[in-house]
Amino acid sequence: MGEFELSSATTSLRPPAVPLVTIDPYFSVWSINDRLTDGYTRHWTVEQHSMEQRHGMVGLAVIDGRVFRFLGKVDYADEGYEEPEAMEQISLAVRPTSTLYTFTGGGVTLQVTFTSPLLMDRLDILSRPASYVTFEAASNDGAVHDVRIYFDATAEWCVHTPVQEVVWSRGALADQTQVMWMGTHKQPVLKRKGDSTRIDWGYFYVAVPQEGNFSTAIGSVERRKSFVASGEFAAADERSMPRAVEEQTPAMATLFELGEVGAKSVSRYVVLAYDDIFSVEYFHQQLPGYWRKQFATFEQMLEAAIGEYAPIMELTQKFDEQLMRDALAAGGEKYRDVLSLAYRQAIAAHKLVEDGEGNLLFMSKECNSNGCMATVDVSYPSIPLFLLYNPELVKGMMRPIYRYASSPEWPYDFAPHDVGRYPIANGQAYGMSLERQMPIEECGNMLVMAAAVALAEGNADFAKENWELLTTWVNYLRDNGLDPGNQLCTDDFAGHLAHNANLSVKAIVGIGSYAILCGMLGKEDEKAQLLELARGMAVQWEELARDGDHYKLAFDKPGTWSLKYNLIWDRLFGLHLFADEIFEKELSFYLAMQNQYGTPLDNRSTYTKSDWLVWAAALSDDRETFERLIAPLWHFANESRSRVPFSDWYYTLDAKSVAFKNRTVVGGLFIQLLKSLPWKNA
Repeated sequence: MGEFELSSATTSLRPPAVPLVTIDPYFSVWSINDRLTDGYTRHWTVEQHSMEQRHGMVGLAVIDGRVFRFLGKVDYADEGYEEPEAMEQISLAVRPTSTLYTFTGGGVTLQVTFTSPLLMDRLDILSRPASYVTFEAASNDGAVHDVRIYFDATAEWCVHTPVQEVVWSRGALADQTQVMWMGTHKQPVLKRKGDSTRIDWGYFYVAVPQEGNFSTAIGSVERRKSFVASGEFAAADERSMPRAVEEQTPAMATLFELGEVGAKSVSRYVVLAYDDIFSVEYFHQQLPGYWRKQFATFEQMLEAAIGEYAPIMELTQKFDEQLMRDALAAGGEKYRDVLSLAYRQAIAAHKLVEDGEGNLLFMSKECNSNGCMATVDVSYPSIPLFLLYNPELVKGMMRPIYRYASSPEWPYDFAPHDVGRYPIANGQAYGMSLERQMPIEECGNMLVMAAAVALAEGNADFAKENWELLTTWVNYLRDNGLDPGNQLCTDDFAGHLAHNANLSVKAIVGIGSYAILCGMLGKEDEKAQLLELARGMAVQWEELARDGDHYKLAFDKPGTWSLKYNLIWDRLFGLHLFADEIFEKELSFYLAMQNQYGTPLDNRSTYTKSDWLVWAAALSDDRETFERLIAPLWHFANESRSRVPFSDWYYTLDAKSVAFKNRTVVGGLFIQLLKSLPWKNA
């Protein structure tokens, strides 16, 4: 490692929550503070004043015998012990795959980097449940300093609630990496499902590579007291187990002796990893994580994660730099910042597995909504990110829906909403009542997704495999899509709505999407017929929705309006079903309706959705208009008092999150980048 380039670790965006460890819906830990030392680190299900979502980490730097704190909080200040002085945090940078904090204190600069290598062109790496924390220290005052780095992570990471009992152990890998692990005593594998849940099966690992002088220990967090007071690290493991996490909380600790540190930086790292044993239940079959395709044991996976540390760090840095350059070129600095914040969140709200036939499944969790699994109208807004970097992942989102819709359990001639509640995918959690279905929404979504995958890959083979279902769904849209009945759309929080103009757009572009697939499969007559149908429906739509200087929320409600975000696929696919003047009129109106933190979703409330806001902005081919429409989104993230992982549903007047956090739909923010994709055979 060389000397620091501190300018590379700065950003002007203050994230509402900072991603630290982001692997999947369970292995997901964040900081909700401006400074890393201001509070506990927490699971994405964070409620600011609850201990149940706390997933604790603590980092201490001992510089020439003086103890500083750079990560997390310690729990003994109210017992007569002073909390160690916090290092000064001088910068924070959130990049697509890494978060970099820089601190100073005692004549030393310390950079702490959290890296989750979610590289979509390397599914072997992306699927590993392993994340890196790197500590890099250098003198900043010309002197040489004695530096020790203490790090621990608690058993809170492997329980749903702190009343649960845990056990622990340790070992060494073939390369002498020291490994500590913890897990619940009862191990209820795949017994818990739902939304605001933490994993309580499997084992949480801290792995320390055999490099330099270090010590490791498993014991109560109370050991921090004696370390701070005396500098002595208690290396013996405690044996009082099983015990509840809330009772003298167990932690896995490491002390790195960096020795004399001068201007040349010295670095060490740990790997945080989670063996969930089985990741999901898929139509009554328990499936392990995709990483099991390559590794027979968890230890082998850890050995690879450690052995490939240096090239993985290089790959992630190059990827981050390229994505940030692309985002800057496509939409400006603010667009670059929000994409950097959204990237890991969008991916880590999924779990990557294979079914019994070796087909890739990319299973989303509908976070902070109802915990539904493989939700179609959550996949639909997320796909821009995945189409950009690996369309196979979009196919992995669709396969569960195809399987369920083709089974005897699904009674309808429209597409399902979901296949269960995470992590159990045995059938729709949304219920079978027609009142709760989204017929036009999900049919349109699946058809658009099918066409998007085919165009991104340059062939319609995947659509051909599921042609009967796609044909059933396009027929449903043909018969019911122009003037929708009273039903839900993806914005179901707004309630049922008949004659929904934006939902009608989805039906029309869904039919156009099927026409594209017909053309790619050599069905030219069907393509021509369907395009003629879709164009005719678009003309009728314009007449039904026209309302002076804009278009209505619902055909029967003059004086209303909404973001027509579904129009984006007409532009992306080059269908040209809707007249250019519709786009121009709508964009002008969106700017006129803009509040401090964005344009509302529609006239019924002042809230908006961040994904739909960016889709609406992307309707413009004018860079200035796009930046004007998305700039308020940056300010929402920068100023919101709702300290949760990037919310996609918030009020445009005060930047307060309504609900929704850590959702994969922020993958939709990448839509502006997707516009530059050279669609094959479009």
